[in-house]
Formats: sequence, structure tokens, C-alpha cells
Amino acid sequence: MVLPQKEFELKEHHYEDTEKILMATGGSALLLASSMITHFEGLRLKPYFDGGGILSVCYGHTGNDIERNRTYTQKDCDKWLDDDLRAVKRYVDPLVKVNINTLTQAALYSFAYNVGVGNFAKSTLLKKLNADDRKGACDEMKRWVYVKGEVWKGLMTRREIESVICYGDLTHLS
Repeated sequence: MVLPQKEFELKEHHYEDTEKILMATGGSALLLASSMITHFEGLRLKPYFDGGGILSVCYGHTGNDIERNRTYTQKDCDKWLDDDLRAVKRYVDPLVKVNINTLTQAALYSFAYNVGVGNFAKSTLLKKLNADDRKGACDEMKRWVYVKGEVWKGLMTRREIESVICYGDLTHLS
């Protein structure tokens, strides 16, 4: 279970990661989210148990369709990522009641992909976003860095980057 944590400051070196991710995409929220997810999750062709003890494979795919003793192909993983991300989009889009730009949308998809759409649906982040408090919503991302009650450094980095992209305006970083 991933739980919120107190805020922390954006580190300068994470800005470079954010720029690379943004340059790698053509502006589409799904394409940007896919690029973010592959960057954060990494590719693992053999099933493994993630930090929360959940059987995962590829780019963090979970579900009862994973065969524990199988080695998957890049093609399998790409299809799962595409299917999973489109499912996240179908779930997230109707929950967002305010206008958001492509960057914010992509950050929400990446976040919901990682924490689960159910957790996203009942999050303070979504409540703040729908109250038109984008900064507050994006800041909420940085609180979701716990696995089994412990802070995970990788999640801290991921949330910093997601929150910067969520703001939808990178000019405040220059």
C-alpha cells in the first residue's frame, strides 16, 4: 500500500530527467505518460514481486494474467503497457471535472498507473484538482512515496518529476 508523505523540494538533477521525458514525446498525453512509465518502471521480462509484494512484470504490469514461470517478450510488454494505459485513461478522464493541459493529463495517467485507479479516484489530489487547485493537486503527488510504511527513494524521484509535469508549466524551473 502506498501512503502519502510530507512534501519535499524538487532537486535540480530531476529537472534534466523531466526535460528528457518531455523531449522524447510528441505532445500526446498517452505518449508522454507511456514515456514516463517506461522511464520510471523499467522493463523486466521475468515476473517479480514488487516492493509491495505484488506479482508484476514488464513495465509494472500486474494482474492474474501473469504466468510466474514465463519470460515475456518486448512485444508482450509493449501491448500490456498500451492496454493498461488506455484503461487508466478511460478511468481517469471522466473523474477530472476541470480543464487540464496535456502535461497535467500525462502526469495524472502516470500517477494513477502507479498507485492504482481506485486510489486515484478517492485521493485528495483529485479533490483538489476538481476544486481548481492545480498546484495543490500536483503537490499532493509528492506525498505518495510510501510502500509498506517506508519511504522509497525511487518513488520520491518519480513523484518529484510527476509533480513538475503535472504543473503543466516548466518555466518556473528555469
